[in-house]
Amino acid sequence: MENAGYTTLMRQSGLMAEMRTVANNLANMSTTGYRREGVIFSEFIMPVDDEGGSLSMAAAEVRRTDQRQGPIAQTNGTFDLAIEGEGFFLVDTPNGQRLTRSGAFTPNGEGELVNPDGYRLLDAGGAPIFIPPDARAISVARDGTLSADGNPLAQIGLYRPSDPLSLIREDGVLFRADGGFEPMEEAAMLQGFLEESNVDPVGEITRMIEVQRAYELGQNFLDREDERIRGVLQTLGR
Repeated sequence: MENAGYTTLMRQSGLMAEMRTVANNLANMSTTGYRREGVIFSEFIMPVDDEGGSLSMAAAEVRRTDQRQGPIAQTNGTFDLAIEGEGFFLVDTPNGQRLTRSGAFTPNGEGELVNPDGYRLLDAGGAPIFIPPDARAISVARDGTLSADGNPLAQIGLYRPSDPLSLIREDGVLFRADGGFEPMEEAAMLQGFLEESNVDPVGEITRMIEVQRAYELGQNFLDREDERIRGVLQTLGR
């Protein structure tokens, strides 16, 4: 296969990766705390034997997360929490501590606050948060201080990655910070609210159409290139 064919195949592979990413964004447009994901195309250029010539190959292997604030919706849920501005909640998973913007929590059988997957929410010191079973009124201040019947119990921790570029998406709403994370001194938390997905459905559908058209153009080029090569081989074989 000639260089044009290899280059187009790499481009098609990248477009397929972007199409999968767009489809995943649309599937999570209603997921609490979901962050839109994108694909970054990179180009590799190397010289060839021809004077002044070069070979260019494109790849789409880098995933980028859009960290813009999503809309905040009021739920009036006692343990529904939303973050205004920067920061992440910290939850304890079987694979280690993970960051998340999804603030839907509820007490488990032991009275510990957990997310829908059963992962425990951690306080500012990295310890689980316990809700007394006889507590009648639970309140959460903007700084994350959680109180039961007027008595402070714990301060819900808000964290940021030490290196934002080291943040890796593990699940739809969970992130791993390979560069470590640190507590935030200033917190802005809302009780009875949830942050919605920051996916723009119209923008994603528009992008899906653009990617599909680009993929079809690439496929048409590959088909024409295949016909050209077949024609050359048939002519030389006569």
